[in-house]
Amino acid sequence: MAAGAPLTPSLGAIAAKKGCLFGAAAAESIDNDAAYRDLYVTQAKLITTDVALKIARIAPQPGPKHFETADRLLAFCRQHNIAMRGHCLIWNEWVPDWVKNMTIGERRMYFDSYIEEVVARYVGKLHSWDVVNEPFWPGHKAPGGFRVGPWYDAFGPDYVRRAFERAARVDPATKLVLNEAQTERDDELGLAVRSGLLKLVADLKQSGVKLDAVGLQGHLQPQYPHDPARFNEFLHKLADLGVDIYITEFDVCDDVFPDDIAARDAAVARTAQQFLEPTLRHPAVKALITWEFADNYSFYRGMARDRNPLSTRLPRPLPYDDQYKAKPLWGAMARAFTKARRSDPSTSGRAD
Repeated sequence: MAAGAPLTPSLGAIAAKKGCLFGAAAAESIDNDAAYRDLYVTQAKLITTDVALKIARIAPQPGPKHFETADRLLAFCRQHNIAMRGHCLIWNEWVPDWVKNMTIGERRMYFDSYIEEVVARYVGKLHSWDVVNEPFWPGHKAPGGFRVGPWYDAFGPDYVRRAFERAARVDPATKLVLNEAQTERDDELGLAVRSGLLKLVADLKQSGVKLDAVGLQGHLQPQYPHDPARFNEFLHKLADLGVDIYITEFDVCDDVFPDDIAARDAAVARTAQQFLEPTLRHPAVKALITWEFADNYSFYRGMARDRNPLSTRLPRPLPYDDQYKAKPLWGAMARAFTKARRSDPSTSGRAD
């Protein structure tokens, strides 16, 4: 396949046949890289904002907010009939210092006004919003395993409910999502996050909060244990709470795989297929989104260069390589979509 040439049918089309949306996160790179931009046009039915709608990009300083990047991406999506997801309204990380330096009272008022202004700008224009991102991090030792930060400090864990209620008040139609990481891990941390997430979702639903979907990021990390049967039961429990499930930031960390590129790409594809085939069987799983499309734009690549600018062993976690040629991971994803067996949705989210 020539660099940048589309595969037919596309991942988006293959997924759509099974009632699933496929897409990828996108940053400003698509503005200046025509070949990369073409991957989104030919492959994606859904695009998530990478950093364009994070608070540090919208409000890096006091004063007028900056929506230029997000507006430009929205225009691109509309031009090509691609749905767009907003990521993310509230996160206890990547918050500007000037917000952290507010008093608790000032931060509480800003929390409300920020959500209302940002959501209002995109009413009716987005497929979904990641309203709260990564509410849990057991390492912070907070009660319930919550991630601490400026919003947690202002409201305690109730900031989650408050964020969803504010967003729903402004935009009652757009799908509202709770997005979380680490749930694929069958170690102490991953199991603690699963437990906290299930309780939080149950509490929110019981309180009448509009919560349409739970996003499970899906940054697969083969250095940690993963039990497909146990993860399968976790998906059942989530679906039984009455939410859809999105895999929102999919890729495969390849640190523990061989240096040889062919062997490493095969290991990445195998890891992905072992995770995706059972996961995509669930009728509650409505979307799969990779975190960027090609290796050269992966955040893993950026971290590797920061650690060692001279390294020649660079991460290859995504379905396309640096020349935008499809890798074995592309084929593994296509096969997983093709093999997905979706049961009658009336079966409480359980697949046959």
